[in-house]
Amino acid sequence: MREPSLWPIWHSGWAVPFPPFPPSRVFFCPRFLGPWLRLVGLLCLVVFMWEASYAMAQYAEHDPSGAADERAHHHGIGTKTSWEGSAQGIAYSEFNHHLAGVFLLLIGLSEVRQALGWPALVWTRFLLPGALTVGGIFLLIWSDHDSWPIGSLTFVQTFFGNDTEIFQHKAYGILACAVGAIEFLRRLGWFAHAAWTVPLPLFAIVGGLMLFSHSHGDHLAAYKIALHHAIMGTMAITAGSSKLVSGWRPRQLIRERSYWELIWASLVLVIGLQLLIYSE
Repeated sequence: MREPSLWPIWHSGWAVPFPPFPPSRVFFCPRFLGPWLRLVGLLCLVVFMWEASYAMAQYAEHDPSGAADERAHHHGIGTKTSWEGSAQGIAYSEFNHHLAGVFLLLIGLSEVRQALGWPALVWTRFLLPGALTVGGIFLLIWSDHDSWPIGSLTFVQTFFGNDTEIFQHKAYGILACAVGAIEFLRRLGWFAHAAWTVPLPLFAIVGGLMLFSHSHGDHLAAYKIALHHAIMGTMAITAGSSKLVSGWRPRQLIRERSYWELIWASLVLVIGLQLLIYSE
C-alpha cells in the first residue's frame, strides 16, 4: 500500500494532512493570500476616499439650494426621480459608477497579464475575484440611498418591490459576490472542472443583457444614460462571449485561446474606462 505524502505535515506541522494543492498553484495560495487581501483592502480604502472627495466636489459645483429639484418638478418628475436628478443624486450615482470603473480596471489589467502570459506578478490573478467580491458587497449595501440596508425601504421592499432599478443593482451585487467566490476557489485549484469556468463569462453576458433594460427612471439625462448602458452592455456581451469561447475547447491551440482571452481582457478595460469617465 502506497504511503500518503507527508509534505503537508512537514510544511506546516499539522497533525492531519490536508489535500495538497496542485504543484502549479502551491506558489500562489498561502504565501500570497495575505498580501493580496491587504492590497485589495488598501486599494478599496484609497479609492473610496478619492471618490468621496470627488462626490463632495461634484455636490459643491451644483446648486445646493434645490434648483435641480425644481427643474425636475417643472418637468413633471416624481419624488424618486427628483433625487436622481438632484445634485446629491447625480454625485451619488457618479460615485458608484466611478468606483465600479476602478474595480473593472483592476480586473482588466490582471486579465491582460494572464492573456499575454507574463510570468511576473502572478498574484494578480486574484484581483478579479477580489474586485468582484468587494464590488458586489458595495452594491448590496450602497447601490441605492433609499434601499435596504441603508435606506428607508425594508428588505422585502428592496428585493421584492416594484422598483426594477434597485432590484437590478442588488442582483448585480449578489451575482458579483457569487462569481467572485467561485473564481477565487477555482484559481486556488479547488474547482478544477471545466464547468466552473462558465459562471464568469455567463455573468458578463447576463449583466450586459440586463443593462439594456436598466433605467434610471425619468432622469433628465435619461437618453444619455440609456446610450451609455447600451454601449457598455454590448461590450459586456462581447467580452463574455469571447471568454466563453476561449474555454469552450480545452484542447484548442494556445495562440487561439490567448486571442480570445485578450479580447475579453481588453473589453473589460474599455468598460472600466467608460465607467471611470461616466457623468450625468
